[in-house]
Amino acid sequence: MARTSRKPVTARGEQTRQKLLAAAEFEFGEKGFHTASVSSITRRAGVAQGTFYIYYESKEEILRELVRFMNRKLRHTLTRATHGITDRVEIERVGLEAFLRFAMEDKNLYRVVLESQFIDESIYREYYEQMARVYTVRLEKAQKEGQIRTGSAYGQAWALMGMASFLGLRYPVWEGTMPPDDVMDAAVAFIRGGLAPGEAAAATLQPASD
Repeated sequence: MARTSRKPVTARGEQTRQKLLAAAEFEFGEKGFHTASVSSITRRAGVAQGTFYIYYESKEEILRELVRFMNRKLRHTLTRATHGITDRVEIERVGLEAFLRFAMEDKNLYRVVLESQFIDESIYREYYEQMARVYTVRLEKAQKEGQIRTGSAYGQAWALMGMASFLGLRYPVWEGTMPPDDVMDAAVAFIRGGLAPGEAAAATLQPASD
């Protein structure tokens, strides 16, 4: 079992660790995990190569740290974007747009998560399973409040994550743009149609007009 990265005990140490993480994000995201090296990471971070091993045992360990960092950063971004919204379907609409902007602005982190499945499947699964657990709790709450249709909140969570993930790959990561308006309208219509309770779902299958 890999050890947890060492937590710096000084502000200077934390600053160095953050430099290493930022450098690894760029190296892995731009070059790919196998092409990047510890020496290229430390060179970009502006620290001695030996410094890397004060905080991490290997490239694999800093990759795992980056995946966990993206998990925390994304959840914080979505919470901030949807703060104050009480309607679950509206939260999903706003959250989807916020996720896609996140993927466009932090595409190297997004690529790190995608590549992690081939380096350490356990951290890749941990990333999505942790997201799904949090998502499921919130969807279960919305079901109890009658905001969305009843059923497997866990299934709903994975379906919503899947749509967002592939839209993020197709547009922000591959093209560096947000999806076209008609694509976003279609995605939002799927969300409304899939989550709206009972007969209300039938009225939501067409994209909303402004």
